[in-house]
Amino acid sequence: MILIVDDDKLICSSLAMLLRRVGYETMCVHTPTDAIDVVKTTSLQLIVMDMNYSRLTSGIEGITLLKQVKLFNPEVPVILITAWGSIDLAVEGMRAGAFDFITKPWDNRMLIQRIETALEIAGKKNEQESEQSSFARGKIIGRSEGLKKALTLVERIAPTNAPVLITGESGTGKELIAEAIHNNSKRRGKPFVKVNLGGISQSLFESEMFGHKKGAFTGAFADRVGRFDLADGGTIFLDEIGELDLSCQVKLLRVLQEQKFEVLGSSDTHKVDIRVVCATNANLPEMVANHTFREDLLYRINLVTVNVPPLRERTEDIPLLVRHFASLACAENGLEVPEFAADVFAYLKTLPFTGNIRELKNLVERTILVCGSSTITADDFRSQQSANYSVTRDTDATTIEDVERNMVKVALEKHNNNISLTARELGISRAALYRRIEKYKLN
Repeated sequence: MILIVDDDKLICSSLAMLLRRVGYETMCVHTPTDAIDVVKTTSLQLIVMDMNYSRLTSGIEGITLLKQVKLFNPEVPVILITAWGSIDLAVEGMRAGAFDFITKPWDNRMLIQRIETALEIAGKKNEQESEQSSFARGKIIGRSEGLKKALTLVERIAPTNAPVLITGESGTGKELIAEAIHNNSKRRGKPFVKVNLGGISQSLFESEMFGHKKGAFTGAFADRVGRFDLADGGTIFLDEIGELDLSCQVKLLRVLQEQKFEVLGSSDTHKVDIRVVCATNANLPEMVANHTFREDLLYRINLVTVNVPPLRERTEDIPLLVRHFASLACAENGLEVPEFAADVFAYLKTLPFTGNIRELKNLVERTILVCGSSTITADDFRSQQSANYSVTRDTDATTIEDVERNMVKVALEKHNNNISLTARELGISRAALYRRIEKYKLN
């Protein structure tokens, strides 16, 4: 992630578009205060920042911000941009820890070259550091106590080979936690293979996970490498494990116990070295009690359990998440990053967000695209929320489940029961939508 800091929104948008075209993920903020908030909570590769944030043209604000950035993250490379190419200011910035200095108007090719050089040098420096490097949060954004608690546990267990079960509601970011575990483990240079078990039928489970030989069954026209072989030496992430059929659970348990299996159509035994990370939004102990999930498999996968809190329990993270999603949406669509009125975050914190962060991202993107305003207000968010879920605040909806049921019902009616469109509208996966349809008997 590259952070762009400039009070000129047009410059921010232009830089974001330029960097995204060459493959970098970006985030834009317009004030020193917002910049420090991001630096405190986000893993950054590099910062491109302006020197002036008011009518003053001395660059003092930029130097002050640079020093604050270096206090919180001394390792991140910073490239300064200013319209006043003062040698004295450049020297002062370099002394304060800046990697490089460039003047406006800049040459795009030169700027990209300097960014690539900064990242290359920073990467080589990281390679020379000890194996006990600092914990990398990756794409995880937030500073709430619940999230900090989860990340503290992740930091502690990531370097081990312990199997991990990640629990939490749909849309809370369980996959990002799994990536953080892998990226902070000794296996980080090896494959990270993601498998959505909710999307694999019982008949295809063995072929998908173990692979097959040509001619092993009707339709097997070529050899197929299974997911376990692909993950050899690295980490396999088994998402939606609560959706796995009982017969498939038995086959999975054997692989997790012995770390070996047979490819379909072959008698050869494949032995693999893998770490297993699973995730679910289901209550597995309750499923064990109902005989729909094997108790021995549960013990095998949850040596350590990491619970990811829902968004309603970490509402202090909403401003950071909104700004992040807004920056991404504007960069992707070539728009100017809007300001957010003072009432926006207070309003958003009142919403149930049953779809959690995924739902918030959907709402932010939709509001920015539809409103097209330089300043987004709470009314803008309110209109988009009510336009899509006009009956979710039914007078009979007294619980979170009531609200969720109405929300799913309205979205299904709006899209004529089209599962893909409804899931996208709600900001949840198709598998999660199917579970809610069954749960609330909306067939």
